[in-house]
Amino acid sequence: MAVSVMTGSRSVATAVKLAKPEVIAAYPVTPQTEIVEDIATFIKNKELNAKFIKVDSEHSAMSALIGASSAGARTFTATASQGLMYMAEVVHWAAHARLPIVMAVATRALASPWSILNDHTDFLVQHSSGWIQIMCENNQEALDTTLQAFKIAEKREVMLPVMVGLDGFILTHTSMPVDVPDPDLIDSFLGKRMAPFALDPDNPLTFGNVVDDKYFMEMRYKMFESMQNAKRVIKEVSEAYAKLTGRSYGLVECYQCDDAEHVIVTMGAASGDAKVAASMLRKEGIKAGVLRLRVIRPFPKEDIVEALANRKTVSIVERDLSAGIGNILAHEIKSALYDAGAKVFVKSFIAGLGGRDILPEDFVNAVKSAASGKKGDEWIRLNLG
Repeated sequence: MAVSVMTGSRSVATAVKLAKPEVIAAYPVTPQTEIVEDIATFIKNKELNAKFIKVDSEHSAMSALIGASSAGARTFTATASQGLMYMAEVVHWAAHARLPIVMAVATRALASPWSILNDHTDFLVQHSSGWIQIMCENNQEALDTTLQAFKIAEKREVMLPVMVGLDGFILTHTSMPVDVPDPDLIDSFLGKRMAPFALDPDNPLTFGNVVDDKYFMEMRYKMFESMQNAKRVIKEVSEAYAKLTGRSYGLVECYQCDDAEHVIVTMGAASGDAKVAASMLRKEGIKAGVLRLRVIRPFPKEDIVEALANRKTVSIVERDLSAGIGNILAHEIKSALYDAGAKVFVKSFIAGLGGRDILPEDFVNAVKSAASGKKGDEWIRLNLG
């Protein structure tokens, strides 16, 4: 293994090179463009033997990968924000066709008004698409998760695409030390894609054909069942990866949670600031911890309940907004706790939209607001003046 200083974009591109996909199709969109630029350079320099399809749009990029994946190829793309929205029709098609495509999403605010800065709404509005969704905290995790995504997606008991999220600009354009695994280790870890169902003239199959009500609901049930299987597979793949690299990732990460009375729930790069805030609060005598949501789909309901059920307060801080109801994840977390009969005060906070900073002090104030028992969603750093 070798340690290199690289951006989040280069970390993902390096993982793709190690995974050796046969087909990459992509269209440039800020802040993910450097990911596919790096991959194109790897192919040009013969560091990666793959077909790079230059398409006219994000919709065409995913459509091309649907064809390639249906033929048995290992595939990859990357996008962000409006690109993901333009791709949305075929994002659903890929998942429902059970194609193990891997896609990186450099999270970015959605227009309008126009913004190229960070926000998680673009990533989270796809939570019902049928894609496995994993959100990274740092560049090392972006590399490791991209590698694991191929193995998770291609498992026979899963066969679903995987979306790897990393914060636009905060990770994509920031350099950090990253431990790059030896290519031979990754070859043994991933192997070649085994496609149990693929387009083959000698063994004709049909993909995405018209079905009536005798089969449609059952196909959705099978998809749901595979998503539940993914909870176990993600853990198993992480354990196998840890044996090679020493780095292990679960569905969630708990920080200082053992004796925590007040837990901050968040995801992505801001989780580091939340951990700093937990340490700041402990210096004040407030027993605080952090639950980082890493896997969004499948929703890690059991892990969340186990981590939060016996706390005094839970403060959910999110970089996203569903305008008619508030935070996207907060309501799923509250539902999970309600179903489990947990008696804990939960308060949600909307923060960081359009790239606005979330500071450790903001997490500190969120915990103190929840501890005061004040109800209702709160907006952090809202400036209406």
